Amino acid sequence: MPEAETSRVRDVLHAAVGSVGGVERPGQVEMAEAVAAAMEDGRHLLVQAGTGTGKSLGYLVPSLLHGKRVVIATATLGLQHQLVQRDIPALLSGAADVLDEVPSHAVLKGRSNYACLHRLRVGVPDDQGTLVEIPEGTLGAEVVSLREWAEDQAENAGPGDRESAPSHTDRGWRQVSVTARECLGASKCDFALECFAEKAKAKAHAAQLVVTNHSLLAIDAQGDVPTLPEHDVVVIDEAHELASRVTQAATVELEPVVVERAARRARGHLKGGRAADDLADASDALADVLTRTEPGRIDRPTDELLDVLSLVRDSARACMSDFSSEKGGEPDAARQQARGLVDDVRLVAERMAASSASDVLWAAEGRSGARLHLAPLDVASMLANSVFSDRTVVLTSATLSLGGSFDAVVRSVGLGFGDHEWTGIDVGSPFDYGKQGVLYVAKHLPPPGREGPSTQLADELVDLVEAAGGRTLGLFSSRRAAEAAAEIVRDRLPDLEILVQGEAHLSELTQRFVEDEHSCLFGTLGLWQGLDVPGATCQLVLIDRIPFPRPDDPLMGARQRLVEKHGGNGFMSVAASHAALLLAQGAGRLIRRVDDRGVVAVLDSRLATARYGSYLAASLPPMWRTTDKATVIGALKRLDQVASEARV
Repeated sequence: MPEAETSRVRDVLHAAVGSVGGVERPGQVEMAEAVAAAMEDGRHLLVQAGTGTGKSLGYLVPSLLHGKRVVIATATLGLQHQLVQRDIPALLSGAADVLDEVPSHAVLKGRSNYACLHRLRVGVPDDQGTLVEIPEGTLGAEVVSLREWAEDQAENAGPGDRESAPSHTDRGWRQVSVTARECLGASKCDFALECFAEKAKAKAHAAQLVVTNHSLLAIDAQGDVPTLPEHDVVVIDEAHELASRVTQAATVELEPVVVERAARRARGHLKGGRAADDLADASDALADVLTRTEPGRIDRPTDELLDVLSLVRDSARACMSDFSSEKGGEPDAARQQARGLVDDVRLVAERMAASSASDVLWAAEGRSGARLHLAPLDVASMLANSVFSDRTVVLTSATLSLGGSFDAVVRSVGLGFGDHEWTGIDVGSPFDYGKQGVLYVAKHLPPPGREGPSTQLADELVDLVEAAGGRTLGLFSSRRAAEAAAEIVRDRLPDLEILVQGEAHLSELTQRFVEDEHSCLFGTLGLWQGLDVPGATCQLVLIDRIPFPRPDDPLMGARQRLVEKHGGNGFMSVAASHAALLLAQGAGRLIRRVDDRGVVAVLDSRLATARYGSYLAASLPPMWRTTDKATVIGALKRLDQVASEARV
């Protein structure tokens, strides 16, 4: 990249960092220059940027200067909110003093993330076929509140998206929003000019920086109709999550209750009742077959299962053909919603009936009974042929290198396919992990079993939490394990407040954890990633066991078998890589600022004794490591004393 362009990147970065009151980091400068060069050369780039590097500005600055549209995709709403509310405004403010023209930016989400004015003002049928006007009870209060908010948003040009809405449940939000299939479309809707989703779409098509999420990126990659505006570059933040999020977006499920609901909603809009009756009968047939289908992966669907899937598909197809023309006075939204639901059933049944070796089909128990799931065995080829095929892609995260290599991530996202050229760099972290953190592995404990916490593990847990004076984030492999650990600590250390994920909203628990430094927060996957609690509140991160996927996980099991079929090590390629990623994310909850100090305690001796332990350990931050319990207890007591004295 020419020196003039490099200088320009540095000048804008310097202005942006100053605008947020931050400190420029060498790794941040290195990252910004590498991203700008990749955009200029059209070369894919992987950037591992440790916590505290300031990676958001590291890719936002070159994106701003690129001159063509750049799409930025995040995995979580938290990071999306940070980009839109803090980082991009600060960048644009700082860049205004350096550039003659400041590019525009926009946020684009899936249609169901926006309130639908047609649904709010006209109404659509609920499951009983009556119009929802003002529902009664708690749900009704939610919907009334959301209606008032949406009208205020429409009047004052607000975004009308879920994130800006008042407190509500998932069920409440479904009453005021529609999916893409349920939407009437701008050409038919009386409120198209006010539509929040259409306004967001128009703004995105006019912007140079477009912020979206992994799921919408996946939908755009899979669909025939583009959901994102044309773009030259994609920056994928939290890229360690990409393959998982794309898999989630491509996973479908089919259950009898949904098929029956589709038949019921379609009945009033068909030329005759026969097609709806046939679809309802197909629902009963599906339920009957599923009662005789064992939960778990289905390697070879029986003829009976294939027949019933074909029956559901054909019945739904017949319903689609039998929908009557729109009638004067008939609520268009009701008809569109019914069509959308029936077509969803058709597409899912069709895909399941035609499933191949590249898919994983399994049965599972849900709240309303047995259901089928189908997921792609691998999304790498899909990503290789879509996301990476005709644009430059920058992937970044604090945890892209597993076991000291980018290979696992490269394989998972498809960069290893074809002739895609890529470069991987690690710009490090501003933290001195060797001085700020201790990694303690309880080597003396027996390997974890399935029976719950052993007596030795319970004693270890209590000793560590007591030495730390609380101040503990407990990351557990299951909700049952988290609850069992909480019960043990509450019983033996009654003066400490133990907060457990699921006992209240996570945002409320996090706030209480921060406000009471001597409290503990125990939970599962939702706490392993994204939680940012710096300072003395969190000086001990406890990990009860190595987070391998469940042995009966249908998708992970199928992926392991595929690797083994081709002569590879399925355990290391799939299970160990999965565990390494989560371990790195979990350990990363400890050191969030340059003055943070603490201990990551892994209560699974296999990290020190098993052959794969060195691979997993190589994925963790380079903290000072020990297996000596007395040393760690002493360190935690000193940290607790210093933190307590600082508050006096």
